[in-house]
Amino acid sequence: MSLDIAIDGRVATLTLNRPDKRNAMNDALIAELSGFCDAPPEGVRVIILTGAGGHFCAGLDLAEQVERDPAEGMAHSRGWHRALERVQFGGLPIVTAMGGAVIGGGLEVASSCHVRVAGPDVKFQLPEGKRGFFVGGGATVRVGKIIGPDRLTEMMLTGRSYGAEEGLTLGLCHYVAEDPLAKARELAEQIASNARMSNYFAIHGVARINAMAPEEGFFTEALCTAMAQTSPDAKEGFRAFLEKRAPDFG
Repeated sequence: MSLDIAIDGRVATLTLNRPDKRNAMNDALIAELSGFCDAPPEGVRVIILTGAGGHFCAGLDLAEQVERDPAEGMAHSRGWHRALERVQFGGLPIVTAMGGAVIGGGLEVASSCHVRVAGPDVKFQLPEGKRGFFVGGGATVRVGKIIGPDRLTEMMLTGRSYGAEEGLTLGLCHYVAEDPLAKARELAEQIASNARMSNYFAIHGVARINAMAPEEGFFTEALCTAMAQTSPDAKEGFRAFLEKRAPDFG
């Protein structure tokens, strides 16, 4: 197992644990990650994703790659797409605590998560073109939506890397912290205290609504609103407001 799992109350911390490879992803590790996100243990409300040994993830483990024909290469890429779809839309918020390398497939994994915290030593990069490859884990969609297709094209053509503060400006991370794991834990506890349906619609609704035409998006937003505001958690939130106390969503 290359994915360490630690559960503390409502928060599960998943650690990519291949430090000798800077946590480079192989097929087994991406399957472990997506499998946990697809079926988390009962009671877990938020996931923290981090990496061992000072790095988040240096991308695809090229040492374990085999020669593929075009059909096999496409199937491998589509497998990553399915895996990271389960990470993004598994139903639980995921907070990343990133240090060091967030490169290639590592950036693709990070961009499928919902809240990203970077340490000051972070390096964001998509260097596939320098090796004769092309991104295959969803960067053209997810990273492109974050920084825009024009900047993504330049990043891929030049192999340019961004540090933490530049990444913060671009949206590759949402926070920069000296201790990214401590900040991620703080944020995870805040998120875990939210109503579950509110978190669920934040994950599922926002991304999908923004891929719709405006009229369809407005309609879908109204459906999410109607379901959330008539839930037991919404009733508890309203009572807590009137009673001037923090809500208890169980």
